[in-house]
Amino acid sequence: MSTAPATLDVRRTRRSLVAGTVGNFVEWYEFGAYGFFATVIAANFFSSTSTSDAESLIKTYASFALAFFFRPIGAAVFGRVGDRIGRRPTLIIVLLLMTLSTTLIGILPTYATVGAAAPWLLTLVRALQGLSAGGEFGGAVSIMTEFAPKTKRGLYGAWQSLTVALGLLVGAGLAVILATVLSKEALNDWGWRIPFLLALPLGLVALWLRLRLDETPNFERLQQEARTGATGEVTGRNVAQVQSADKAEVAKAIALGIGRLMGWSAAGYTFLVVMPTYLQATLNATFQQALVATVLANLGFAVSIMPAGWLSDRIGRRPVMVTGAALVVVLAFPLMNLLQDKESSTAAKGIAVFVAGLVVGLMAGPGPAMLAEMFPTRARYTGLGLAYSLSNAVFSGCAGLIITELIKRTKNVDIPAYYVAVTCAVSVVALLTLRGDDYKRELRD
Repeated sequence: MSTAPATLDVRRTRRSLVAGTVGNFVEWYEFGAYGFFATVIAANFFSSTSTSDAESLIKTYASFALAFFFRPIGAAVFGRVGDRIGRRPTLIIVLLLMTLSTTLIGILPTYATVGAAAPWLLTLVRALQGLSAGGEFGGAVSIMTEFAPKTKRGLYGAWQSLTVALGLLVGAGLAVILATVLSKEALNDWGWRIPFLLALPLGLVALWLRLRLDETPNFERLQQEARTGATGEVTGRNVAQVQSADKAEVAKAIALGIGRLMGWSAAGYTFLVVMPTYLQATLNATFQQALVATVLANLGFAVSIMPAGWLSDRIGRRPVMVTGAALVVVLAFPLMNLLQDKESSTAAKGIAVFVAGLVVGLMAGPGPAMLAEMFPTRARYTGLGLAYSLSNAVFSGCAGLIITELIKRTKNVDIPAYYVAVTCAVSVVALLTLRGDDYKRELRD
């Protein structure tokens, strides 16, 4: 059933945007920092006299991927809580868990201190991060889109993706600064801890903002209907039939959502997070050069997100997202070959990585609103959270592991291009199933 949203207070709406995005910023700042410092973390936590640099790096990415596979668990657990007791209290819980686990990375003992216990401790903390991150996306997007006017859901949802870019940019920028002002020895010894320790003050600011957050009008309306019995009397058999139909509908939407998101997940992590390690390990770039390239890619990503979200409110989610996925398929090999070409100029390579980020932003801008429109309010937190986290677990979390391992085995430096082209081609097909007028409809209760 579709219902017209109540008149929204501008202050409450703006507060929902800030509170909804701030936790997401902290999450992606940390995940970016882990990806950017992957080679340093490999040396500190997974390196022993019997392991090679490549093996240590693969183990680091395995830990990276493991955290992503805890995301669906977090999405299911916290999504269920968020759809039952509310978006606000659930988002406060997941923010506290994310801040605690991120800060712990900054104080963990390394392999040189505690030996084989070090990688296990790091993996445990990463698992806690995965649980909290799984509960973050569904609640944040639900908050932003349920407060948004119907004609601005794409724009409001795009703020979630923008904080991904901002979090990655801040993480990359801090890494560049630390790599510039610290010696290599200092960076490897203690400098890498700084980005993770900074999560504590960031998390406290985010907590203050979320404590001031209101519950969404859509969820409040459902709660009111449940209290007053506004949905009418139904028999126990009818209740079971309705619940079974709801579960089947949500499961189908989750599967379809994964297909629509897989290109965004794979290309986003390949171009925006895995790129520094690929440039260093495969193309022999310096740490600083690789990070600068990543900053440019994330700038391109950030530049296109909000215009893409705004445009999707005018012409629909489907044409904007299909264009982004199709461009990745077309440009993947030319962009990768340009980076590999030793004769190409630094400026040309900078433009290449900027464009790579730009086209990913075309998918990321409308993506949150597209997902929110696929699920009813009573299952939105759980449904969109699971679709996003499962897609990210497989196609983002495993990106570094898959690319690094395949390059090691095949010696083919075009593996990243194959990876993003294939996943985006599948997403094009899935995105074409979107109804053209979904962006014009009210969110379902």
